[in-house]
Amino acid sequence: MTQTIAPRVRTLVLLILAVAGALLAGAAPVSAHAALTGSDPAQGAVVDTAPSQVSLTFSEPIAVGDDSVRVLDPKGERVDKGDPANPSGTTYSVRLVSGLPDGTYTVAYQVVSADSHPVAGAFTFSIGAPSETTVSVSAQGSDDGLVGWLYGFGRYVSYAGFVVLAGGAAFVLACWAPGARVRAVQRLVVSGWLALTSATLGLLMLRGSYTTSGKVGDVFDLELLGDVLQTKTGAALVSRLLLLAAAALFIAVLFGAYARTADAVEPDRDAEDDGGGDDGGDDGGPDKRDLTFGLALGGTVVAAGLAASWAMSEHASQGLQAGVAMPVDVVHLLAVAAWLGGLTALLVALYRAPVETPVGRDAVRRFSRLAFGSVVTLAVTGVYQSWRQLGSWSAFTDTRYGQLLLVKIALVAVMVAVAFLSRRWTQRLADARVSEAAKEAERTEATEEAERTEAAERAEETVRAEEAVRAEEAVRAEEAVRAKEAVRAEATQRAEEGVRAKEAVRVKATERAKEAVRAEATERAKEAKQPAGTAPAEASGTSEVSEASMAVEPPKASGASGASGASGAFDAEKAEAGQDSVRAAQLARQRAAAEAARQKRLRDADPNRFGLRRSVLAEAGVAVVLLAVTTVLTQTEPGRTEQDARAATAASSSASATGQGSGAVSLTMPFDTGGKSGKGVVSIDLDPAQAGDNALHVYVEGPDGTPVDVPEVKIALTLAAQNIGPLPVAPDHVTTGHWSASRVQIPMAGDWKVEVTVRTSDIDQVTVSKNAQIG
Repeated sequence: MTQTIAPRVRTLVLLILAVAGALLAGAAPVSAHAALTGSDPAQGAVVDTAPSQVSLTFSEPIAVGDDSVRVLDPKGERVDKGDPANPSGTTYSVRLVSGLPDGTYTVAYQVVSADSHPVAGAFTFSIGAPSETTVSVSAQGSDDGLVGWLYGFGRYVSYAGFVVLAGGAAFVLACWAPGARVRAVQRLVVSGWLALTSATLGLLMLRGSYTTSGKVGDVFDLELLGDVLQTKTGAALVSRLLLLAAAALFIAVLFGAYARTADAVEPDRDAEDDGGGDDGGDDGGPDKRDLTFGLALGGTVVAAGLAASWAMSEHASQGLQAGVAMPVDVVHLLAVAAWLGGLTALLVALYRAPVETPVGRDAVRRFSRLAFGSVVTLAVTGVYQSWRQLGSWSAFTDTRYGQLLLVKIALVAVMVAVAFLSRRWTQRLADARVSEAAKEAERTEATEEAERTEAAERAEETVRAEEAVRAEEAVRAEEAVRAKEAVRAEATQRAEEGVRAKEAVRVKATERAKEAVRAEATERAKEAKQPAGTAPAEASGTSEVSEASMAVEPPKASGASGASGASGAFDAEKAEAGQDSVRAAQLARQRAAAEAARQKRLRDADPNRFGLRRSVLAEAGVAVVLLAVTTVLTQTEPGRTEQDARAATAASSSASATGQGSGAVSLTMPFDTGGKSGKGVVSIDLDPAQAGDNALHVYVEGPDGTPVDVPEVKIALTLAAQNIGPLPVAPDHVTTGHWSASRVQIPMAGDWKVEVTVRTSDIDQVTVSKNAQIG
């Protein structure tokens, strides 16, 4: 069973990451969180005289730079002068050069909203009469390219790093103190810190290019980096880095001093009692309780500061009740980290914890209570945030923010359902452990008794072996002594024999000499000269003595050779005994490893623990997708802002629906062709809305209010009271989302029906209509 777990885990993790990547890659570019709600001149307006300035009104305060607002003439030349000004509230204006000729002018803006997101767009107005223009400015902003994608990915990594860092540390402190000694948990928390730190540095470097040009080359522009450091977002990122330095000290103490104090706590006492064990408590004495309290307090402060670095620079810092929204957002982020980060740490512990430090049911129960509290907190803070960002029930379905929020709510519901299953597996595990506690204790006692018996036998064998070696060494030493004594005795005997031989030779020589003297005295009379007769006898005596002396030496050499052989045999026996001890140590290590592997197989084979691991893994998978959706949600224009912008635009259009003087009529009609990207709004401006020649402008916008191009737009005018029409009008494409037609002939005044046919694909089109009073 355990052989297939790791491949399944890897496969599921890869699938989860693929889904998360698809969400991030398929998400629309970061939507403007400050919407353009009005302008002067208005979008598509035709004015008689050249204005002295162009004013833009947004839904919230923005940050503007030197080139934030540009006004281009029909040839693409800039006709604005000076820097944008902020005359009042959320209205920003830029002055124009004097003496502008007639024609169509393009206003392009690229600013940064107060919640740190870039806002880009463009529209046109005409002086005198519309004209052709060479300018093609779309609503594409700096966040649409590679830099924008990298910035969005960095935001996701920063959220994930914070969740893993804060949640993993909370899991160790609040649920499972022995986890501070587990290497896999340590790597998880440190990885969260590294991810958050690297992502924050990356966001700081990308920020300048992200809010201006969107070019990769500007990422390393130090001047842009200096400008970023002077903004609210730059200050928040720098504050986050400073807090991460404090977080590094916190991690060092958690996995250093705190881990050493946790050594005195039993990893798991589930088998000893019915729930009274506390493998993550603070029963390590006053010192450990003080250290735990200090880490909990310091960690909460650091985590809250990190969460505040988001709250002070994004959605919560702007809009309705910002003073309440920011602390609520901090609590919301902390609850997310405690739930999702603790869940990740639990998953790692279930799969990677060593046999000697398993995750007990008490730790799982404590996390279950922590997760329940986090979910309740998320529900309360989420309801408030939803009301603040949406403002109405219709925003759930009419805005992209509301639709993403519905997806997030559904994912949270799925996670809660899976968490309920995890709680059931935890209870089953507890029941099974209680019923098998006695059996496990008996098995443990039997195993320990067998180990003690085996150890005693091994010790006895070792003692016997040592005694045998010592006895053999004593016998060999005694034999060596006896050999030496025998050699000495033999040498002594040979020496005595030599002495006796020499004495016998001397005696014989003396007798011979005496005989020779007597013979010489007898024959002296006969021969007068016999002087050399004694020489042979002396030589012979000397030769015999030399032989006797040589006979004594060989036994000495033989005795030395015997002693050397005995010493070499002793050394060989000693080396063989050392090799036996090394093999015994290796065998002991192999037996310990095999026993650990056996215990791990038994633990993994537990069906209740296996079910808990799979349910927690599924819960973590949903959490990864949920985090991706949350990241996209934070980059999306709030529903309340989107609806307010639409209402302001509709009010501006309806204010000049009919009238004399300029005579302009503006009509706004929503459409839905039913196909992909088939929703939007089409606006018709008819000037001067009198009988005779008229100028007609058509504007097509998507659901988010940005200009979009469609394959075809057709107009038809009908005066049913006089049975006139329909009169077709084929406008010419001017720029993105803008079509116009000049010299449109309306034969007479009356209540005309204006029909607009919008085609969004080869087969998807729709016709919408509205009446307008002409003349």
